[in-house]
Amino acid sequence: MTLTIVADILAEPGREGLVFAELQKLVEPTRREAGCLQYDLHQDNDDPRHFLFFETWQDRALWQAHMTAPHLEAYAVATQGAVSSFRVYEMQRRA
Repeated sequence: MTLTIVADILAEPGREGLVFAELQKLVEPTRREAGCLQYDLHQDNDDPRHFLFFETWQDRALWQAHMTAPHLEAYAVATQGAVSSFRVYEMQRRA
C-alpha cells in the first residue's frame, strides 16, 4: 500500500526566497530515490511564504529512508532559522 505525505512548510517573513531555493534543490534527487512515486513542490498563490510538498511513496520504510538522505540534511542546515513551521502528515488514499 502506498503512503501519501503532505509536508507543510512556512518560511519566516522575508526568507521565502531562500526557503524556496533550498526546497527546489530537493526535488530532483528525491524523485530519483527508491520508492518515490511522486514529489511535487507547491507555493501558495496568496502567501508566498507557504510551501507544500505532495508526495507518494511506495511504502513507509522507503519514505523514512528518504528522511535521512544527505540532501534533506543539507536543506535543514541551509534553512536553519528561516522556517517558522514545518509539519508532516502521513496519509493513506481512501478513494
